[in-house]
This record gives sequence, structure tokens and C-alpha cells, in this order.
Amino acid sequence: MKKWFSLLMVFILFSGGVYAESPEDKGLAIAVEADRRDLGYGDFTADTLMILKNKQGDESTRVVRIRNLEVKADGDKSLSIFDEPADVQGTTMLTISHKQDDDDQWLYLPALKRVKRIASDNKSGSYMGSEFAYEDIGSQEVEKYTYKYLHDEVYEGQPCFVMERYPVNKYSGYKRQVVWMDKAEYRPLKIDFYDRKDSLLKTLTFKSYKQYLKKHWRPDEMFMINHQTGKSTLLKWNNYKFRTGLTEADFTQDSLKRSR
Repeated sequence: MKKWFSLLMVFILFSGGVYAESPEDKGLAIAVEADRRDLGYGDFTADTLMILKNKQGDESTRVVRIRNLEVKADGDKSLSIFDEPADVQGTTMLTISHKQDDDDQWLYLPALKRVKRIASDNKSGSYMGSEFAYEDIGSQEVEKYTYKYLHDEVYEGQPCFVMERYPVNKYSGYKRQVVWMDKAEYRPLKIDFYDRKDSLLKTLTFKSYKQYLKKHWRPDEMFMINHQTGKSTLLKWNNYKFRTGLTEADFTQDSLKRSR
């Protein structure tokens, strides 16, 4: 039933606009269309430079390799392999996202030579000391939220849909998120995250999108600022490669220990 409803939401998007009976339907329709436009990438790898900055402006960097596999029947799978600095070298994060259930996440700690499972009630915790939470790392499946369209707005010169989305997971660290989605390509440009007390917690901005395979858009930079602590994390992406031949076997708990 949900599949047919999602198809209906796609059908009512036409001529560059979204027409729906309610703000909730319209918000869902926008999310479904954004998801539809990115279907079919298969898999990709990329390199990431993670720059952590504290309130005083002191910086530390981490070099991370990313592997991602598209899963049609469920959420996507991803593997993050830390290469630098030495104190985190070999640390590997496996995320198996789900459309309905809680994501499965494991962290391999080479110093202890063991795999640690991230508990469902700890998904709001900091991911490797960054301003990204564990729940931010998983694929953002449509079913993980309910939606509400707010208004249209021009953001940095680009006409956008502005909508709220509300996490379904009771353990989420967020009460709601406000998303600016550009109308031309249905790419997120900015997301405001509100904590459980409904206070503005963080803002994530996306910069310098590039198109791959004549269809799939990926940002070169993602910047997360924590308004409550003054800390920030910048992710600089490069060396994207698509359809590299990754398989399900590359995303298992056993693969955590052998990923190099």
C-alpha cells in the first residue's frame, strides 16, 4: 500500500511544481521525488577529509574512505574507513540502513581488536567526535520521517521548497528538521536540526554540487555547525567513483576487520 501511495505522490509532481491536498502530502511528495531522482546509482566510493573545529577555533583532521551500496528493497549500506591520524587509523564504521526498522551500526576498534555495536538508544551520540550524530550517517530513507511542507523560499539565489520532517524513531536526538530543497534538482541545500526541547541545535549546509552519470548529484562540501557548543565539522568530498562492483559481501561485520 505504501508503495502505491509513494507512486501517487510522484505522479502529482509535474511542470516543476508540487500539487497535493495538504502540507503533509506535499511534504511527502517532495521527499519521494528527491529519493526517486537518485535511484539507480548502484554503488560508489569516495575520499573524505573531515575537519573538526572547537569553539576556540582549534582544528584537527581525519582522512576517511567511504564505500556505499544501493539496496533497492531496503536502506543503503555504507562503510567508513579511517586512515588518518594514527590514533584512529583502521577504525571502521559499518551502517546498514533500513526503511522501517532501526539502522544497524557497528564500529571496529583496532586498538581493542573488537567490533562494537551502536545501540539503538545511542544513535544521537557523536560520530567519531564530530558534530554529526550516528543517525546522520545512515541513508536518509523517506520512511524514516513524516513531513510537512511550509513554504517556498529563495536560498542563496536558488528557489527552494522548505519543509519540516519529523523522525519516526523514538530514540532520535531530534524533534524536527527543517529542510531547504532546491526546486530544480531536488537537492538538499540546508537542514536545521532541532533538539528534543525544540531548540535549534545544528545546521548542515551543502556546497558545490556536481553531477555524476548524468543524473546523480553529490556535494563537494558538507558543513555542520553546532549552535549550542560552537563546534563544527567540515566534510570535503573528492574522488567519487560510481558502479565499482561492490557487493553485499563487502558490507558485513567480518568486512569491518579486513577493510584496508
